Amino acid sequence: MKLIHTADWHIGQTFFDYNRKAEHLCFLAWLRNQLREQATDVLLIAGDVFDTPNPSAESQKIFYQFLHEITSDNPSLQVVIIAGNHDSAARLEAPDPLLQEMNITVKGVVRRTSEGEIDFQRLIVPLIKDGQVEAWCMVVPYLRQGDYPEAESYPLGVKAMYDALLQEVLKIREPNQAIVAMGHLHAAGGIVSEEDRSERTVVGGVECVTPDTFSALIAYTALGHLHRGQQVCGREEVRYAGAPLPMSFAEKNYKQSVALVEIEASAVTKIERLYFDAPVKLLTIPDEAKPMEDVLQEIARLPEGEITENSSYLEVKVLITEPEPSFRFRIEEALKDKSVRLARLGSVQQGGAVEAKVFSYEELQKITPMEIARMEFEKQYGGTEMPETMKQLLQSVIQEIEHEDISD
Repeated sequence: MKLIHTADWHIGQTFFDYNRKAEHLCFLAWLRNQLREQATDVLLIAGDVFDTPNPSAESQKIFYQFLHEITSDNPSLQVVIIAGNHDSAARLEAPDPLLQEMNITVKGVVRRTSEGEIDFQRLIVPLIKDGQVEAWCMVVPYLRQGDYPEAESYPLGVKAMYDALLQEVLKIREPNQAIVAMGHLHAAGGIVSEEDRSERTVVGGVECVTPDTFSALIAYTALGHLHRGQQVCGREEVRYAGAPLPMSFAEKNYKQSVALVEIEASAVTKIERLYFDAPVKLLTIPDEAKPMEDVLQEIARLPEGEITENSSYLEVKVLITEPEPSFRFRIEEALKDKSVRLARLGSVQQGGAVEAKVFSYEELQKITPMEIARMEFEKQYGGTEMPETMKQLLQSVIQEIEHEDISD
């Protein structure tokens, strides 16, 4: 059985006000070809299909058109999708009755039985090839407070969820059937850029799930949430596929890919990264902020030409050594004949106290409440880091509020 594992598409994302529709269509066309060329049996999409809980009609059309195309190409292809923290769990799952006719399963909401117990059976999906069950998949969407068994902390609750599901699977699987797990979470040991807020990592690691959450009995664990394709703590069979497009300048050096996984009987026999060459590159000049004249010299070396939908996004960093009210105008004038799109212009003042950081509207949308609290605490107390106990208390309140919002 061949599986392709992907995640974190973020369809509908705008990159500093630039529409990324063409980039997403390019990736989906590439993925469609990979599914055909690799004779894929199962496609696993591990959350954050959309960039916002309320995606536009255009974004939804892109997604469902893709599902229609790949299932038309290969009627035996099975697709399993989970909701991520950017998705609306209920909205993503709503078309599931129709999608099941196309051999597509979507899980976003953790439901409970009439007795109030978690409906574990609903989160177990057989993976089928040639009419035979080859593996069982534990399909776990992004978990919010109240979604998992009662536990002392979020990580312990998530572990209890996977442990309980595993016990249910062991009751029904045969020895030659593999066990696969899906999840959208932050696993401890996963590499995240310190400057990257697009993955919405919780400060202090309050929501970090330990790698032992995923039993050695699980042949492969397909994760979403962190945008860098990687193993978790050296475990080849527990990995993030990574995002197909860089979501921020902090991700400009990531290598975009999906994971191709081959399973025979109950074991994984091969894991290979299939690399996608994103059509639009991200450039930062200079690497570290420099005075205006040095920056203008670097801009002069950029390629000239017309701006197209494949022109690179540009981040410019300027070191301000004296008042420079016209610095943005000078940068924009220097870029007039260059085939790049100015996305972000940052300035750093030389000397003096550390200034409060200024965020763009897009960056503000991605900052978590915990990060805002941390920055305010450090500002009020001269750079002192927020105590761990305070982080945990705040995070429990945030999770409770998020859960109430979802329930409403």
